[in-house]
Amino acid sequence: MSDFIKDSNTDVTNEKSKVLSRRDFFKKTGAMSAVAASSVVAPSLLKASEDDPAIMHHPKWGQSWGDPVTKNRYGIPSAYEHNVTRRNTKLLASGNYRASIAVTPIHESDGIITPNGLFFSRCHGGIAHVDPNEYRLMITGLVEKPIVLTLAQLKRYPRVTRTHFIECPANGGQEWRRPQYNSLQFAKGFMSCAEWTGVYIKTILEDLKLKPEAKWMLAEGSDNSEMGRSVPVEKVLDDAMIVWGQNGEALRPEQGYPVRLLLPGWEGNLCVKWLKRLDFASEPWYAKEETSKYTALKPTGKAVQHFYANEVNSTVVIPSPEKPWTDLEDGAMVEIEGLAWSGMGTITRVDLSFDGGNNYVEANIKGLVLPKCWTRWSYIHKYKKGEKLLLTSRAIDDAGFIQPTIDQEVFGFDVKKEDYGKDKNKGMGVESVYHRNAIETWEVNEKGEVNHVQVRTI
Repeated sequence: MSDFIKDSNTDVTNEKSKVLSRRDFFKKTGAMSAVAASSVVAPSLLKASEDDPAIMHHPKWGQSWGDPVTKNRYGIPSAYEHNVTRRNTKLLASGNYRASIAVTPIHESDGIITPNGLFFSRCHGGIAHVDPNEYRLMITGLVEKPIVLTLAQLKRYPRVTRTHFIECPANGGQEWRRPQYNSLQFAKGFMSCAEWTGVYIKTILEDLKLKPEAKWMLAEGSDNSEMGRSVPVEKVLDDAMIVWGQNGEALRPEQGYPVRLLLPGWEGNLCVKWLKRLDFASEPWYAKEETSKYTALKPTGKAVQHFYANEVNSTVVIPSPEKPWTDLEDGAMVEIEGLAWSGMGTITRVDLSFDGGNNYVEANIKGLVLPKCWTRWSYIHKYKKGEKLLLTSRAIDDAGFIQPTIDQEVFGFDVKKEDYGKDKNKGMGVESVYHRNAIETWEVNEKGEVNHVQVRTI
């Protein structure tokens, strides 16, 4: 009752007294906030207005009954979050909406877990809707005991839960020549991270007895495209999983319900959805075809083969084109935030540059740090009104890989003008839409607007 005083004659709330008491509250809390801000590094202090109607009057949502908790038996986001969605463009649809891509709004992400409804999705023949009661998984080829499993039988194996990202090898690939999308979501949203539940394939193979001559595994989906991918047995016996759970619930249909393959850290297209068959053989399935699916042609005519793992990578999330600094005041303390990840191992360090990569400072690693998983990082910065910045991040993993510049990635690590176009042993020497993990740069202009730019050294 301390927020208002009742009139003794009418027994109704004295609105004038209530307003005065709230203004007293603002004066007190304003003084306390000033003391607190002087002792810690914090974002810019937002000053609440004494006459702000949103705080001076009881909000409309608190004046009537709310919806019953059973209105939506499966919870849904607030209607006010309608802009937080996956997105697509005609350029990404490959001319066929069934072979489409839905990219994740990573600028709206918190932590390292992507909600299932926002998880990156790529389909080749549309979304298949599989009846779990009719689902079967066949494991055959070079195993002593071929088997066909129902979903219930598959789930009887000892289950494990692991957190890993899935990234399309074309993530950022459209930015090779120059930035095409002034958007973080379209530049780096071909990825997401989740907690997966399933069984290690090596656990099943303990029962089935893999033959020594088995060197490859074909994974095949049951959707319209019957997508098939060959995987080296070394990866299968390491950490390959058959998963049916994502973030504590069953896989969504667009994620391969009821079962998909998960190859932690490796190309997302290898993580076959709607999995129906695993076939073990002495050679890769695609070797019987005229061309390989896993090669990139170098300028010299030589080809790089079998680069499955997604390389060490990072990006600045805030600020970004979707999250500009246009509302900041001079001297505001802001948190620059980003993500780092590596299919080779665990992120050990992230550096941040304010001048496009000429000079770096070490960023702060935040929260959980797990192998082949998103890692969140940040850096506290004092904003100067009208300043121009070129924000660039660079990640390092425990396998010893350092995120390269675009020139290092294309032309080699000893980059000189006279070396342009030459085959460099240390560099991939490939200008391709796949496996682009070069550092990227956000330009913050004098107005606080953010643009995607590309910084080249030659």
